[in-house]
Amino acid sequence: MSMRKRLASRIVSQFSHPRGLPGRLVGWEMALRPSNRKRNAWAVSLMDVQASDRVLEIGFGPGIAIREIARRATRGQVVGIDRSAVMGAQAGRRNAAAIRAGRVSLVVASIEDPPAFDRPFDKILAVNNMGMWSEPALRLRELAGLLCGGGVIAIVTQPRCPGATAETTAVAARQVVDALENGRARCDSRRNVEPQASRRVRQRDSTRRRRALFHPDDRTGPG
Repeated sequence: MSMRKRLASRIVSQFSHPRGLPGRLVGWEMALRPSNRKRNAWAVSLMDVQASDRVLEIGFGPGIAIREIARRATRGQVVGIDRSAVMGAQAGRRNAAAIRAGRVSLVVASIEDPPAFDRPFDKILAVNNMGMWSEPALRLRELAGLLCGGGVIAIVTQPRCPGATAETTAVAARQVVDALENGRARCDSRRNVEPQASRRVRQRDSTRRRRALFHPDDRTGPG
């Protein structure tokens, strides 16, 4: 492998697991990049977060979406997990007041080995994070098992392959929707039968799940 390719590989690895001084620089870049801030705020806006909601974010990074969620869930609880201790520190500083108030809890952990949660969640969010998961279909099934009846999972993903187009993004979105629906169906089969009211709510929420999958500007590039 050439020096240039090795350097590129190291930079990419920092975005998936920021660490050390380079990781801190990556975190600052993610926090300050306008497209990233816009994408996180857009995703949260589609989730219809209520004041008393309990919300989980997977891969919270520098804490941009956590802050947006906490502004809405003023009487609820916001929980985030991220495998990077560097991101935990940055997000912790960005959300220090909400953490002190007991409304936000950030944990350094991976989605493959998450902490134990004492209660289910109303909403779950992951922004440009699913591509880093091992066995994504399994992880989605596990996340579905953490939801309340009628809960919402929002997966935001940006295809980064060369030559990606709006159609590439739409195809990726449909694949994630299928995985979400399959995961929820399997989870429901283990829980026996949900009340009809919860089932109707979940069906209405499926539209929001689909809308939260891709941003109109997410076609190409590293944004």
